[in-house]
Amino acid sequence: MKQINKILIANRGEIALRVIRACKELHIQSVAIYSEVDHEGVWVKKADESVEIKGDVIQTYLNYDHIIKLAKKHKCDAIHPGYGFLSENAEFAKACQQNGIIFIGPKPEHIALFGDKIASKNAMKEIGVPVIEGTEEAIIDREKAAKIAEQIGFPVIIKAAFGGGGRGMRIVHKAKEFNAMFESATAEALKFFGNADMFVEKYVLNPRHIEVQVIADKYGNVVHLGDRDCSIQRRHQKVIEIAPSPLLSNEVRKELYRIATKAMFKLGYESVGTIEFLLDEEDNIYFIEMNTRVQVEHPVTEIVTGIDIIQRMIEIAAGDKLKFLQEEIQFRGYAIEFRINAENPEKNFMPSVGTVETYITPGGPGVRLDTMLYSGYTIPSNYDSMIGKVIVWALDWEGAVNKARRALDEFIIEGFPTNIPLHQHIVEDQDFQDGKFTTNYLDTKLPQFNVRNADTVKEEEKKKASIFGNFLY
Repeated sequence: MKQINKILIANRGEIALRVIRACKELHIQSVAIYSEVDHEGVWVKKADESVEIKGDVIQTYLNYDHIIKLAKKHKCDAIHPGYGFLSENAEFAKACQQNGIIFIGPKPEHIALFGDKIASKNAMKEIGVPVIEGTEEAIIDREKAAKIAEQIGFPVIIKAAFGGGGRGMRIVHKAKEFNAMFESATAEALKFFGNADMFVEKYVLNPRHIEVQVIADKYGNVVHLGDRDCSIQRRHQKVIEIAPSPLLSNEVRKELYRIATKAMFKLGYESVGTIEFLLDEEDNIYFIEMNTRVQVEHPVTEIVTGIDIIQRMIEIAAGDKLKFLQEEIQFRGYAIEFRINAENPEKNFMPSVGTVETYITPGGPGVRLDTMLYSGYTIPSNYDSMIGKVIVWALDWEGAVNKARRALDEFIIEGFPTNIPLHQHIVEDQDFQDGKFTTNYLDTKLPQFNVRNADTVKEEEKKKASIFGNFLY
């Protein structure tokens, strides 16, 4: 690890803290950047050095020219982009290289390839990876797109070619709905990604969303770290992630691993990455996209393999070979991650903000908490609503579900609503306990869940106590 002595972290929140912790264990100095609303962030306090960047609180984390200048000024050898923001920006990765700074991630050409959903789909198809039927080039013409949708057959899904996170995405079940949906998706894609290029593909009914984590070094070594089931989603956003998928057959699992590792080897990929697939009701496999960064859900893979993905990512960027062969990786038990969001379940999960008034965290064997929260911290309104992740582990699936129930019951956050009540309903649901869920799980179950936030429950308990008190006296 002679090449990297100091890393600038071009991100915020829990992922910035996660990278800082990896740096400390590798004896690497860390430099945090922060906007004016993030000056009380715990990652700012825990980094070896912290630098405030003035100006727009979003652009703070997107202005890569300024970030590179800061890295040089503070004598950083490398930059870690975390996830979101600049993590999949090929121009940023290229600019780091041009300025003699190590970008901790894949080569710019791979970031560019997989950032373009159409180009990546075509590239994977060429090397034998199964893909979903759809357009092979970007479309901006609505009439042309509608004709292609008719040829494919409904239902279809419209996706932003350069999108992600469910933005610029619409499912169309009938031809008469297509024009309005296409215009809506195009407008959203232009707003969030600055690009209105779209593509249309067959929509797979009731699929499971399964992804494979890979790591590859600069010497042609590629290994997988198993699979994750990310089927439980709301508005195309992942809510719960599981490693490994509880109802995946060994035959299908092996085929997913073979496809993923072979594809990354053929493409000469380097660093960590996640290949995402849909599996239909007959277990047919379809590639949908690849994320050329560390995933939000990486902790579940770390727990079942014992491998620190962030540290390996840093070592590969420094030119090290992988420290293990595929056969040396051991998979043990089940891990479940629950994304904790500052949002109000009673108001259609509208993002919420506030100050942490009460903060009691879960703990004990097999419980991990990745978060930037602390008592007295005020949630800014400028960023994504995710404020942390509760991760649990047990030797079997039933044990993991039981541990999740206990950990979620222990986690108390007061001062603003969170989605913890939703997670509590999910772990009590029989279908979840049986491992039976697809990407339509929450669409079906949510109306059945009486999801109330903790503040509402607390107020109701106060009223009951008051009535009971009056009755006694």
